[in-house]
Amino acid sequence: MKKKVYIPEGPVQANWFSLWKEMTKELIGAKELITRLFIRDFLAKYKQSVFGIIWVIILPITVIGVFIFMIFATGINGCTNSIVNAGSMITKINFPREALVIASVATSVFDFLIRLIMVFFVFAFYRIVPSWQIVFFPFSLIPLLLLTVGLGFVPSLFNGVARDTANAVSLTTTLLLFLTPVLYPTPKHGAASAFVRYNLLAPLVNSPRELIITGKISQPVEYLVAVLISVLIFLFCWRLFHLVEPKMAERV
Repeated sequence: MKKKVYIPEGPVQANWFSLWKEMTKELIGAKELITRLFIRDFLAKYKQSVFGIIWVIILPITVIGVFIFMIFATGINGCTNSIVNAGSMITKINFPREALVIASVATSVFDFLIRLIMVFFVFAFYRIVPSWQIVFFPFSLIPLLLLTVGLGFVPSLFNGVARDTANAVSLTTTLLLFLTPVLYPTPKHGAASAFVRYNLLAPLVNSPRELIITGKISQPVEYLVAVLISVLIFLFCWRLFHLVEPKMAERV
């Protein structure tokens, strides 16, 4: 791999366009590493489990209503521990640290795909035929993935300094599960309705689900606003992560 010399304040003083070009080039060049890290994380996740990957098949039967939300929940929890779990890789090997975070989200996506297959088996058993709009379902998940990776960059950095970050993130995602209308209908009145209106996860989770069930998005404006905010969060957090990257080895 090409040698890279880190200069204090270097990323801050770099040309704006050149910095984004460098970030993108590094990420594309790390695609093979991301794949290998994903395989490592996936095997490590289930190798010590009694039922192993069977859990991925059992879980959707009991939590079928939250399978989309789990992309975010398990993804951001994995991102939080990704840098710390890398250990000596951070100090001994030169590679884009973003690869660790993205590989963690890739593991969550793979789990989700298996759960999705089980959902389609349920559809087939009850002879439910989704509408043709389901072809847009994979694209509707992209904003949720960007939000997960973007937000995941931040706790992955903090967890290198304060190990309690992982516990805080886990607690927060559990709380968000109950504050997001996944297990219950979207409230129309009261304080709960006001909170859901400003809950970024609500349209990002419910809109893909609606594409599967009804074939249309009931709140397209809210969804488009959430998409825009998710993209902005991803770009901002990615930039922040890249600026802090040179000092990462000192903290882990």
